[in-house]
Amino acid sequence: MTAALLAAVAAAVGYGVSTVLEAVGARRSPGAGALRQPIVLGALVLDGAAWLASLLALDRLPLFAVQAIQASSVVVVVVLARFVLGASTRRRDVVAVAVVVAALVVVALGSGEQPAVTPPAGFTTGMLVASGVLVAGLLAAYARGGPRLLTLLAGLGYSGAAVAARGAHASGDLLATVRQPLAIVIVACGAVGVLAYLRALERGPAGGVAALSSVVEVLVPGVVGVAVLGDTVRAGWAVPVALAVVAAVAGCVVLARSPASVAAEGAAGP
Repeated sequence: MTAALLAAVAAAVGYGVSTVLEAVGARRSPGAGALRQPIVLGALVLDGAAWLASLLALDRLPLFAVQAIQASSVVVVVVLARFVLGASTRRRDVVAVAVVVAALVVVALGSGEQPAVTPPAGFTTGMLVASGVLVAGLLAAYARGGPRLLTLLAGLGYSGAAVAARGAHASGDLLATVRQPLAIVIVACGAVGVLAYLRALERGPAGGVAALSSVVEVLVPGVVGVAVLGDTVRAGWAVPVALAVVAAVAGCVVLARSPASVAAEGAAGP
């Protein structure tokens, strides 16, 4: 469990640091020119490393634990933005950071190590259909969709990729994982998540977009993991873990609306 937990934390830190690095690069060279900045290219590499770390975590930890930990990347964003971007923080942000950290400790203690299990019959077909629906939804909403709809699609896209990754791990090693149909779901849902999230940032406030996306990315995979993929909570920990997940999500929502988070997301996203 320790290695998987460290992988999940590393993914959260990686995503948070990459967001701030992208914000710095965007400030130096706005628009597409940011892609020529070494700091932005480094951030993209860090994003990839964080994603690989999340895959390692999903092999041994339940979805609700991994997703809650990854959502805490906003803690890293707020802390770094305060010192790197000179963004302001509020007293409630400090309290939210403490709440999120404490809640994640409870989630980690209550989840325990749970290797991925073989998904039930029809899981792969259902995920392929769901990914197709999300792709169609993005195509329909991309041109004129509002920020809330696009954010919802982004959250569902990222959620679908996480659920598919958890289910795919039951097949064996990495080579076996990438050779099965669920790999298509991971790629398709991940693409929907990225494109819809960027589009939502173009049309809505960064804080609101980040907050709604975080809620969806924690709750949807968590429910699917428990209901479909056999994720469980240690005996006697159900209520504390449920309250901790709610507290972590609430704290992430507060931090997503922090001036520090908005400064980072707003600069990096578009």
